[in-house]
Amino acid sequence: MKKQPSVLITDAARSPSDQLRSREIRYVTMMSVRAGCLILGGVLISLEVPLLPLWLILCAAGMVFLPWAAVLIANDRPPKTKEERAADAAARERRQRALAESAAVETPEPITIDAEIVEPDKNP
Repeated sequence: MKKQPSVLITDAARSPSDQLRSREIRYVTMMSVRAGCLILGGVLISLEVPLLPLWLILCAAGMVFLPWAAVLIANDRPPKTKEERAADAAARERRQRALAESAAVETPEPITIDAEIVEPDKNP
């Protein structure tokens, strides 16, 4: 197991593999809670506890809501920093400028093709 430093000495973003690992852990945790809801629902039915419909509704809500939330959280990434947003905006601006310049230079004249319909002679 890796030892984590006790003091953060850099402003660098977490590596993509670290981000992925933490998202995987959150996903597995949430899906384990979902499996726990399924098991708890089965145990509650067999024990016939008081307020059984309420407990079953809560377990069912957990089994329906948790997969949706787990996928959203697992696909989430940390927000971009100001520098990353500025770099993205500058790259977009360069691409748009390059496209505009290439469109202005390479505007060919449209080609029109006319065809005359020639009817065959009807006289042999």
